[in-house]
Amino acid sequence: MSQFLLEASDVSHSFDYTLFTDIDFTLAAYESAAIVGRSGSGKSTLLHIFSTFMKPDEGKVTLFGKDLYTLDDDEIEALRRYDVGIIFQFHYLFKGMSAMDNIEVASMLSGEVIEDTILEKLEIKELMSKKVGELSGGQQQRVSIARVLSKKPRIIFADEPTGNLDKETAELVMDVLLDYTKETGAALLLVTHDASMATRCDKTYRLEDKVLKEEA
Repeated sequence: MSQFLLEASDVSHSFDYTLFTDIDFTLAAYESAAIVGRSGSGKSTLLHIFSTFMKPDEGKVTLFGKDLYTLDDDEIEALRRYDVGIIFQFHYLFKGMSAMDNIEVASMLSGEVIEDTILEKLEIKELMSKKVGELSGGQQQRVSIARVLSKKPRIIFADEPTGNLDKETAELVMDVLLDYTKETGAALLLVTHDASMATRCDKTYRLEDKVLKEEA
């Protein structure tokens, strides 16, 4: 069996124009990787292709040893519920609920128990009884990250997760995500404009001129 949690080969995709072509990529357990590039280069689209949400025009994506886009809807949904964690730039929390209620939604669906250590590392444990609307933007983002981590995903796909955070909070979030991969054997794929966040990952790739290349 492959050592990689994620493998992509010859992935190409177009909208009204060719976005990228012939992309090969792998991601192993305990590994973190960042994809950087200018706006419009296709970083988020590539992340969506790798993370079950968009079938590429061409190429193959293998996730946990499964040919991703040959799976049926129930199999895809199971991957999203149990094994794949998605962190967006915007938190998408349920505003009428408390912070803890938001996190419990994910943990109940995945059958996992919320661990206090996650809340403590993200410095949000004391905020759990507050309604989402009472929290700052940075606090809301950290609650959304706790919601993802509480289901103990095997891969985290993070699309500009620190884009709306101040530098100190961004560093805290990266600490937590990188610690999670090292402690659990999960993997992290980060899309970011922030070079300082990207360089903290094990590998950095640049999506430019329709191709993905690893940076030295």
